[in-house]
Amino acid sequence: MSKSDSQADARELERRAVDRALRERRTPPHFKAQAVSRALLLEALDLARFAQNHKLTNPWRFHLLGKRSIEKVAALNARLVREKFGDDAARKKLERWLSMPGWLVVTCRSSPEDTLRHQEDYAACCCAVQNLALALWARGVGLKWSTGDVIRHEEFHELLGVDPHAEYAIGLFWYGYPEGAAESTRTPLKDVLRELP
Repeated sequence: MSKSDSQADARELERRAVDRALRERRTPPHFKAQAVSRALLLEALDLARFAQNHKLTNPWRFHLLGKRSIEKVAALNARLVREKFGDDAARKKLERWLSMPGWLVVTCRSSPEDTLRHQEDYAACCCAVQNLALALWARGVGLKWSTGDVIRHEEFHELLGVDPHAEYAIGLFWYGYPEGAAESTRTPLKDVLRELP
C-alpha cells in the first residue's frame, strides 16, 4: 500500500468517526454517580476553544463549579421553583440537581453596544458548546444543557462572581457518564432544505 493510500484510509476512518459522533451524540436522560476526571474535562474544554469564532474574540468563559457553588446554585433554583410551583416541586428539583455529577457554566462576554458582535459572540459560544459536547461524547461522557430561569437571575451571577454587565450565562451544563440511552429524532433534510437558483 502506498503512502497516499494509507493517508486516504486514515482520513476515511477519521471522517467516519466524526460522522458517527455527530449522529450518535445525545443528551443523556440520567448520569451515573461516577465522577469525570478533571484531566478529561480540561482536555475537552481545551478542544471547545477551537470553535468557529468571527474576528477571534474568544468570547466564551468556562466556570467549573465545586461542591459549595453547586449547593448554592441548586438552592437558588429550588427557591425559584418553589415560588412558581410549590414546596414539593422545589424539593424534587433540588434532589435532582444535587445528584448531578459534574457542573459547568458557560458565559459569553457581553457587547450590548454592538448588536452584531453580541450575536456573533453568542453564536461562537454555542459552537464552543457543540465542540465540548462532541469532545466529551468521544470520551464516553454526556453533556446536558440547561437554560432555565436560574441562569438569568441576578443572584446566579453573584454566586459565580461574574459582572452581569461584562458577561452573561448562556447555559448551565451537567456532565457525566450516561446512564440509559436518550431517543431523539431529527426532521429529514428534505424538509429543512431550500435550494435557490
